[in-house]
Amino acid sequence: MHVLYVIDSLHRIGGAEQGLVAMAPLLVRSGVRLDVAYLKESPGGFQPELAAAGARVFGVHRPGRAGTAAALRRLVRELRPDLVHTTLYEADVLGRAAALTAGTPVVSSLVNSSYGPEHLHARGLSPWKVRAAQAVDAATAQGARRFHALTRHVASSMAGRLRIPADRIDVVPRGRDPQALGSVTPERRAAVRAALGLPEDTPVVLAAARQQYQKGLDVLVEAFAAVRAHAPEAVLLLAGSPGTETARLEALAGRAGQVRFLGPRGDVYDLMAAADVFAVPSRWEGLGSAAMEAMGVGVPLVCADVPALRETVGSPDHALLVPPERPAELAAALVAALDDTAAARVRAKAARARFLATFTLPQVCGQMVGFYERSLRRAPAGPKGAHP
Repeated sequence: MHVLYVIDSLHRIGGAEQGLVAMAPLLVRSGVRLDVAYLKESPGGFQPELAAAGARVFGVHRPGRAGTAAALRRLVRELRPDLVHTTLYEADVLGRAAALTAGTPVVSSLVNSSYGPEHLHARGLSPWKVRAAQAVDAATAQGARRFHALTRHVASSMAGRLRIPADRIDVVPRGRDPQALGSVTPERRAAVRAALGLPEDTPVVLAAARQQYQKGLDVLVEAFAAVRAHAPEAVLLLAGSPGTETARLEALAGRAGQVRFLGPRGDVYDLMAAADVFAVPSRWEGLGSAAMEAMGVGVPLVCADVPALRETVGSPDHALLVPPERPAELAAALVAALDDTAAARVRAKAARARFLATFTLPQVCGQMVGFYERSLRRAPAGPKGAHP
């Protein structure tokens, strides 16, 4: 089958972009003829990796939204794919319209539980803009044949918010290659810590996320001040691109102390292997790719107890779960993970077993190919979910 995958950008910092690049080689080997169109300029992005995987890559960014929409419509007519697959807001809206204009079936990925109360009250978001975006998304969604959601939580939330039948949504998580992730070994830990100038016995907490309100890094930095009151030598590493929360985080970090901003990194899996605890303090998530990756590496996890993360992690046997936006409770969980290393290792081992049973690329790729096949058959309903 021939699939044109339409995505907002190919920047290296986004979970959707990383998920596409991880999946592309397996899709091509499975017999999918894969083309990728991206709507925003993405210098230094994933274009080389996609081309190496066997996908053709098309940048359709033009001055203004109308120009980009026209270029995408022309591309769909020229390529004549069997199916258009859209991911992220701009790609969903413009990609659905382009596919429907060309008479091509279109499917969309639902990667976040958007348009909820948490978005209406998010710092930096305008409630009327959120509602306007929801209206446009819902209107264009009516023309999509099927939907792919990363978790059951996203599927159930978005069915109501986009006014689409639940039986048109399949649940397929993202996946990662265990070989690419690697695992925690004494040698790997020591090498990474040496490169960072961190002694072997320094307690290290790591988070890897864009510096945006959704990710809750401000809650983590606030909590870290209490962690340092218990363990003064502890260090917090923040890996990820600057964003709308950067100035606030830097101010909080000045008060907490021992917070290091590492910026965007290409070695996050190595950083995970060198950390004592990986923290995911998000206010909301669609899946929690970083948590899933940490499970695969085998680093102890402390996560915000939000629905998608709870679904990804599976149970408190795999990670310590704390209510979101509670710095004191987050600090207590981090201290517990740092203090009781034996229990933390038991949870990490169980979490890695869950990753291997649920989130490896061959499993996820097979489910995605099945989703494409059902979409082309106009099947009335797919499996209710791939997550156990």
